[in-house]
Amino acid sequence: MQVTGADTGADTGMGRKGAGVLAGCLIACAGLLYLTAAGAVLGPFLLWPRTRAGARAALTAGARRIAALDRRRRGALFGDRFPLHYAPRDGQVLRYVAARAYAGTVTTVTLALFAFGGVLAAVFLAALVTGRVGVAELLGQLLLGGALLFLGVQGLRSLYVLDARLARDTFGPSERELLRRRIDELATSRAAVVHAVDAERRRIERDLHDGLQQRLVALAMLLGRARRPGRTPEQADALLRQAHEESRAVLTELREVAWRVYPSALDGLGLREALGGVAERSPVPLRLAFDVPDPLPRLVETAAYFVVSEAVTNAAKHAAATAVSAELAVSGSVLTVSVRDDGGGGADPAGSGLAGLRGRVEALDGRLRVSSPAGGPTIVTAELPCV
Repeated sequence: MQVTGADTGADTGMGRKGAGVLAGCLIACAGLLYLTAAGAVLGPFLLWPRTRAGARAALTAGARRIAALDRRRRGALFGDRFPLHYAPRDGQVLRYVAARAYAGTVTTVTLALFAFGGVLAAVFLAALVTGRVGVAELLGQLLLGGALLFLGVQGLRSLYVLDARLARDTFGPSERELLRRRIDELATSRAAVVHAVDAERRRIERDLHDGLQQRLVALAMLLGRARRPGRTPEQADALLRQAHEESRAVLTELREVAWRVYPSALDGLGLREALGGVAERSPVPLRLAFDVPDPLPRLVETAAYFVVSEAVTNAAKHAAATAVSAELAVSGSVLTVSVRDDGGGGADPAGSGLAGLRGRVEALDGRLRVSSPAGGPTIVTAELPCV
């Protein structure tokens, strides 16, 4: 009979898990012996306040060695992956070793009962073959054995799940810890979004006040001078030409402010064309690589646009860059936006512009990384989930 690769892989996986259960039983028995012996030796010192701290530290040190061995067992035989820099507290380690000692001992007893049941089944089968067992006794034994087998299998399954949960809660953040971290992340991202929106509002107010308002005042003064009595036609015509140029400059700056608030091209033409507009208005050459096959969610497109726009603006204003490249690609369900310039580097990730971008990206459960060593280059990378 031919054995397929999938069957071989499944058998190997079951074999590894079986070896992991047996190894867990041995480690749990070792933990039980350690807690019993250490408790007997260190018990009086744990009761005395002056020696309690030292005795607890000694007890925890041994428990940590057993827990580390069990962690390697879970990783090698079950394929578990735990955070490398996560260190459980002393109380967590002691509770883990105690819980594993109990659960592992119960698992060992259950497996021993299975082995004993197998021996009894073999003896009963031999008696059945030789005719020493009647039909009524056979039915009774089958009923009793089936019930015990069902209870044993369910017990082993529960102990298997308990083993995995204990390891996950001890060697990695527990479900409560993950929930608390998630709440902290959401609170931080919300505060960052509020700060970014407030900073953007103040920037728009500053652009309107210092830019457009001053140009409109100059335009009104030119028109007023053109209408002043005593002007020759040539003087009035020259003033009107200046007013016309000033009005065109006002429209250009107003369009720039509107694009910084929200690019209307995103609604009608999509992200590619909106980024093409960024390239046209960029004071430094911008090379755009766009590999996004499907339409993206609107919020993701908006965040990607502002990442490119802000990075290009910073490269032109602060880094003295002569060339900028932007690459957008989708891998799985994540859009990666990478903007690189050849400027002098030294960008501050905590600066107002990049901090606002980080808040906008993290509000979508994304991640923003900034690499800007002295001398350059500066690389701004954003990873945006598309789901």
